[in-house]
Amino acid sequence: MHSKTFVLTLAVLCASAAGAKDFSGARALEFTAKAVSFGERPPDSPAIHRLQAYIIGQLKLRGATVTEDKFTAAAPQGPVPMMNIIAKFPGTSGKAIVISGHYDTKTIPKFVGANDGGSSTGFLLEMAEALQGAPRKDDVYLVFFDGEEAYGEWTDTNSLYGSRHLADKWGTDGMLPKIKALINVDMIGDKDLGLAWNSGSAASIQQLVWNTADRLGFSHNFLHDGGVTGDDHVPFIQKGVKALDLIDFDYGPNNAYWHTPQDTVDKLSGQSLQVVGTVLQAVIPELEAQ
Repeated sequence: MHSKTFVLTLAVLCASAAGAKDFSGARALEFTAKAVSFGERPPDSPAIHRLQAYIIGQLKLRGATVTEDKFTAAAPQGPVPMMNIIAKFPGTSGKAIVISGHYDTKTIPKFVGANDGGSSTGFLLEMAEALQGAPRKDDVYLVFFDGEEAYGEWTDTNSLYGSRHLADKWGTDGMLPKIKALINVDMIGDKDLGLAWNSGSAASIQQLVWNTADRLGFSHNFLHDGGVTGDDHVPFIQKGVKALDLIDFDYGPNNAYWHTPQDTVDKLSGQSLQVVGTVLQAVIPELEAQ
């Protein structure tokens, strides 16, 4: 056996023995469908409570250290109990990489948020499946944000409840300086996946992700036009964290499926989830090397 072949084979075997797995878009879509099956999932609803229990159970099965980050949001209609779910896969460096997304849905009749809330939930659950058991340099956190959606009209104080809370909390307890990058995923399941270039994200992290996508042959899914999107990365950007938002904000003809009962699982593709998962799985070691 050629020495290079032997080294590569040994590395593959070691990774396999350590439990490393490739991200599966098909499994991510199954997790998404499971999340959607709970129905409409606004904060503090019976459905989101059932989903919370499911998420926590799945994360624990994959060996993650799980934190239930409970807080009370000051919503326009009054206090609303909410909970971020944080899964930690430990490394050794003392530094951290965060991948996040929201799991709540906006309060709209018959809105089950397959793409908007569901796809990020399914993606993060599959990322936990891929991360389990694999050795790593940096801590990897998977954060499921509650309360991303606004009650009625979106404002700076009526939106992003979970991410604003966690950015403040991590700012107080010393976590923020440890974060090399936070990558937020939102609405990533669209069959016609086109992730916008977000000029409100950290340029260095955005360029790393886009370069990785180009190298892996997914440049057609990572666009070079876009704008500034308000999403769960913003509270971290505001506190100096290098953060990126991955979002496809062109969902259906003229974005017709967004925030409507048409946002259903049949509009989604496991291949789209696969693309994002493959790219981020390749980005993690690039960030660890920094």
